[in-house]
Amino acid sequence: MIRYDLKGKAALITGGASGIGFAVAAILAEAGASVAINFLPGDARGGEAVERLQAAGGIAVAAPGDVAVPAEAEAMVTAAIERLGRLDLLVNNAGTPATTKVIPAAALDQIGEDFWRTILDTNLLSIFFCTRAAAPALKAARGAVVNTASVAGLDSAGSSLAYGASKAGVISLTKNLARALAPQVRVNAVAPGAVDSPWMVEWTPGERQDSIDRSLLKARARPEDIAEGIVFLGVAGRMITGHTLVIDAGRSLA
Repeated sequence: MIRYDLKGKAALITGGASGIGFAVAAILAEAGASVAINFLPGDARGGEAVERLQAAGGIAVAAPGDVAVPAEAEAMVTAAIERLGRLDLLVNNAGTPATTKVIPAAALDQIGEDFWRTILDTNLLSIFFCTRAAAPALKAARGAVVNTASVAGLDSAGSSLAYGASKAGVISLTKNLARALAPQVRVNAVAPGAVDSPWMVEWTPGERQDSIDRSLLKARARPEDIAEGIVFLGVAGRMITGHTLVIDAGRSLA
């Protein structure tokens, strides 16, 4: 793993209490950055995540708030920046499949208005509102934004057609935010493939093995594998903006 010296830097990670988000926070905190971990109010994992980072010697604060609600998202970002004192990196990682099982594309009757709203508010619109709220601080620090998209937004069906559409929107929004915030702020995204994470929809053992067999690297990603890409785009790669980095063990090339 690449090691960075991030003392004096600050980052906010949405959906940071577990999985990819927590893995990002752990890498940043170990490198010396102050991190704010966002999580849904009432989610006990949020406080536990902050305590884990502090116990390991990191500087971490809680930033509760539902990013699917625009006013709450913007208030959360503002409060986090006040606690951190600055903001060098915003990781828009919060997301949801809104289902525990894959919904086939042909099952249109299983995807209603509420399902669409949950998906779009959490996966796509939250990125805009969090980034807009963070923009002044990020510009002052000449910082960066990294969004969590998905291969479902490129060439994979994903857990549902609504989920795929939301992640395609993330990829498009990433490009346009890169245009909007240049030259002071870089904006990029990662597009993970299959990841072994508690956030995942349910996979049978056969489906899990098939995803391994179909990848060029014959492996499934861990949250830490995706986090490495996010951290690189966020704190290095100074000439990279508007880019979506696919991290899928070569599955999309097979």
